[in-house]
Amino acid sequence: MVAWLERFLVNYPELALYLTIAIGYYIGGFKLGTFSLGPVTGSLFAGILIGQFAEVPVSATTKAFLFLLFLFGIGYSVGPQFMQTIRKDGLKSVALALVCSVTGLATAYVVARFLGLDPGFSAGLLSGALTQSPAMGTATEAIGALPLSEAERTVLIAHVAVADAVCYIFGAVGAIWFCSVAGPRLLAIDPEAEARELERSLGIEQKMAGAVSGHRQFEFRAFRVAPDGPVVGKSVAEVEAQIAPHRMFILRLRRDGGIVESVPDLVLRAGDVVAVSGRREAVVGILGPQADEVEDRDLLDTPFLINEVLLTKASGKPLADIAAESGWTRGLYLRSIRRGQVDVPLAPDLVLERGDVLTLVGPEPVVNRAAERLGPVIAPTTATDFVVLGLAIFLGGMVGTLIRIPVGGISVSLGTSVGALVAGLVVGHLRTRHPLLGRIPDGAIALMTSLGLASFVAMTGLHAGPVFFSALQEVGLGLLFGGAIVTLLPLIVGLYFGRYVLRMNPVLLLGGIAGAQTMTAAMAAVQTRSKSPVAVLGYTPAYPIAQILLTFWGTVIVMATAGLP
Repeated sequence: MVAWLERFLVNYPELALYLTIAIGYYIGGFKLGTFSLGPVTGSLFAGILIGQFAEVPVSATTKAFLFLLFLFGIGYSVGPQFMQTIRKDGLKSVALALVCSVTGLATAYVVARFLGLDPGFSAGLLSGALTQSPAMGTATEAIGALPLSEAERTVLIAHVAVADAVCYIFGAVGAIWFCSVAGPRLLAIDPEAEARELERSLGIEQKMAGAVSGHRQFEFRAFRVAPDGPVVGKSVAEVEAQIAPHRMFILRLRRDGGIVESVPDLVLRAGDVVAVSGRREAVVGILGPQADEVEDRDLLDTPFLINEVLLTKASGKPLADIAAESGWTRGLYLRSIRRGQVDVPLAPDLVLERGDVLTLVGPEPVVNRAAERLGPVIAPTTATDFVVLGLAIFLGGMVGTLIRIPVGGISVSLGTSVGALVAGLVVGHLRTRHPLLGRIPDGAIALMTSLGLASFVAMTGLHAGPVFFSALQEVGLGLLFGGAIVTLLPLIVGLYFGRYVLRMNPVLLLGGIAGAQTMTAAMAAVQTRSKSPVAVLGYTPAYPIAQILLTFWGTVIVMATAGLP
C-alpha cells in the first residue's frame, strides 16, 4: 500500500500538492492557547512529511507562478497603507519597523556567519525566526541566480525549508510570549491599566466594543410626540442639537395621516409620529423609557444602506471633526474602519488615513452624499481586471530582473519576486486615486495570498522532505538556538528603542513590535492581555513596512552570505 501510494504521488505531483495543502491547513488549524502553526507553516511541515516517503517532482514554473501571484496580492492589499504610512501618519511605528527589521537582518547575518551556515540555511534561519515565510520565496529566487551548478542550487533551496521549519516554531511562540508577557515586564507596566488610560485619551468607551459586536448596532424607530412633550414647538434642528452627543436624528415624521420628510426648520407638533435613527444604546436607553413607541411600518419603510467606502478625500482629519460637519453627516453612522487587513477601534480622536475602508450606515441619499465627500463606494464585484494583474506582474518582474546589485565579484538582480511585490504596491496605491483601476475582489485577493503562499511553501516542503533529516544533522542544535537569538534580539531592541527613543505609548509599542514581526497572533495576544483592541493602532502602521522589508531580506541574506563557507 505504501509503495503504491509513493508511485501514485510521484506520477501525479499535482494531486500530491493538493493533498499537502489539505494536510497543511488541517495541521495549521490546531491551537495551543494563542499559538498555532497556521496554514502556511502547516503546509511546509506537511510537505516535509510527505517528502519522507515520496520524492515528488516539483515544477519550478508552478512555484514561481504561485509565488508571484501571492506577492502581487500582498502588495495590492497593503499598498494604500504603505504609501500613506511612509508619508506621514504613524512615523514612530515606521521607525520602529525599520529598526526591528534591520536588527533582524543583521542578527541573522551574524548568527549565520558564526555558525558557518550556507546561503540556504541562512535564508531559512531568517524566514523562520522572523516568521516571514515570503522570504523563503525571494531567497529561493536569489539562490537560483547564484553562479552554481544545478545540483548545488537544489541543495541550498532544500536547506531554506529545513532551517525555516526548525526556527519557525520558536519564532512564533517567542514573539507571542515576548509581546504579551516579557515585554510588559521589562517595561514594568500593567497592560490593562495602560490600555484604559490610552482609551480615555482617545475618547474610546469600553461599551462601544459591546455595541459594535451586538446583533443590531443601529435602530430606526417611531415615537409619538406627547401633548406635553418637551419637544413640542421646537424645530427639528433644535431637538437634534439637544441630543447631539448621542447622534440621534429625526429623519421622517407622520403628520395628519401623511408622511413628511424631515428638514431642520420643521417645527414639531403634539401628535406627530417621528422616525428616529441612532445607535441602539441611545435610542433604547434614552428615548425608550420616556417616549411612546409606535409601530408604523410605512413611516419606517425607507431604504438604509450599509456601504463600504474607500477613503480618498478626507484623510488627515479626526473622526470627531468629520462628525461635527453640518449637513452631510446628518443621519450617517460609522460601523467600522478597516486599515489594511485589520479593524481599528473607533474613537473621536482617531485620525483617518487615505486608503481606510469605512463601513457607513444610513438612509440611501445620506450614504450617497457621504460617499461624494469621502471617496468611492466599494461595490461588490466578481470580475478581476486580469489585464492590469498580468501586465503589472510582468512589468514589475521585468524591472526586478533589470535592476542588478554587485555583490563581491558577481552581480545579482532584485528578481521577479521583488518586482512583483513592488508592482502590487503601486497598483494598490493607485486604487486610492483611481478606484476603478485594476479592481480585484477581496475574495480573489484572499485566494491569491493564502493559496499562493501555501502552495509555494508546500512545494518547498516536498522538495526538502527527502533531505530534511540529513540536513538537520548537518547544522545540529546550533540552528535552533541561533534562531531564538534572531527572534528575540529585534524584539528587545525594538522595545527599548520605542520606549526611550521614540517615547511611544507602551501598549502601542507592544502592538508596533508585533507588527514589525508581522505576527498578527502576537498583536492579538497583546489585545487579550490588555483587554483592549487599541494595540492595533500601533500594529497597522508597522505591519506593511515590515512585510515589505522582511520579504526583501530573503534576497539580501542570500547575497550577503553567498561568500560564506
